[in-house]
Amino acid sequence: MAGTLYLVATPIGNLGDFSPRAVETLRQADFIAAEDTRVSVKLLNHFDIKKPMVSYHEHNKAAAGPAVLERILAGETCALVTDAGMPAISDPGEDLVRLCAENGVTVQAIPGCCAAVSALAVSGLPTGRFTFEGFLSARPQERREQLKALSGETRTMVFHEAPHKLRPTLADMAAIFGPDRPVALCRELTKLHEDTMRTTLGDAVAYYDHNEPRGEYVLVVAGRTADAAPALTLAEGVARVLALRAGGMKMKEAVRVTADDTGLNRNELYQAALNAQ
Repeated sequence: MAGTLYLVATPIGNLGDFSPRAVETLRQADFIAAEDTRVSVKLLNHFDIKKPMVSYHEHNKAAAGPAVLERILAGETCALVTDAGMPAISDPGEDLVRLCAENGVTVQAIPGCCAAVSALAVSGLPTGRFTFEGFLSARPQERREQLKALSGETRTMVFHEAPHKLRPTLADMAAIFGPDRPVALCRELTKLHEDTMRTTLGDAVAYYDHNEPRGEYVLVVAGRTADAAPALTLAEGVARVLALRAGGMKMKEAVRVTADDTGLNRNELYQAALNAQ
């Protein structure tokens, strides 16, 4: 009988956030698959957990994934952990979950910390509808295309960003979304120097022109308001759909975003965009 894959959320800073259920799951697992065993061993030592570990990360997942699956199919139980946060969310654990699901292996989540949701909760921006975009591309042109594809997004947007990329990312956001767009910059969540700055993109750019970015950031950006969307003709709507498509968005999503933003008929817009390709 096959074992089970447990997705165990780990603290994003404060070890006090690690749940008793998570501790017990690690203690009962036959082995632990870790993003970085050097990081995870500190967590295990803190809770006096001694279990064999294997490495599973972005650069070895093609070989490590099938090896983990083979052990689970043979009856072992595996706990998957990342350095911080929920496995499989903006993380190569997604591929291991898919592999297990395709082979009939039971996958269970042991919930806990998630930086994106924590930042959204403290941002002061609308939380009813949001989109998680993870890390933007480090390549300037690709990053701008990604942001252009989100220019009509009305939901709150959540991004991860590293300190060395914060300034160019904020500059691109201000240029594409507008300098008056509200943003919450959540830094070092749950850690000693946790801080949330609620401001606008333009003011955030100005602030970091004179202040060095420090720590890991989650950026929570307000969506576009309905009154900010100009009325478009069908032809202009088609042009916008094609621009979003050029940025990598799928046709149906590009049509949905444009129709929701402008009030254009979704079916008419979709057909016109298909004819214009």
